[in-house]
Amino acid sequence: MRIWYADITLPAIAARSKNTMIELLGIEFTDIGDDYLTARMPVDARTKQPIGIMHGGASCVLAETVGSTAANFCVDIEKSYCVGLDINTNHIRSIREGYVSALAKPFHLGRTTQVWGIEITNEKQQLISVNRLTMAVLNR
Repeated sequence: MRIWYADITLPAIAARSKNTMIELLGIEFTDIGDDYLTARMPVDARTKQPIGIMHGGASCVLAETVGSTAANFCVDIEKSYCVGLDINTNHIRSIREGYVSALAKPFHLGRTTQVWGIEITNEKQQLISVNRLTMAVLNR
């Protein structure tokens, strides 16, 4: 079942991401399905902590980025917008280099809240973290 309210394209998402933390961290959106959105992020100096592994906060940024972007394409943006209400992240495995990918799928798309599940994996498809993002749907 297609969940998108508005037309959603990778170029539209890239344009929306200009001059934001998304661009600063090198996050790129990579795929759009009927009920999911994916993005990837490099593990480099911008996203590592001092001991050389990806910063846990960078996982949260990637999860909230892909989840909140998806959430805003599930509402009539002329009437509503979505903002993060809560995020929960469980870190499973560390990573030192390469890319991580995030896959966001909704658990619940309600009138006032949305709940998204986001899995972050490495290039070998090994789980890095699992995330649950709750979005508030607000009126303009």
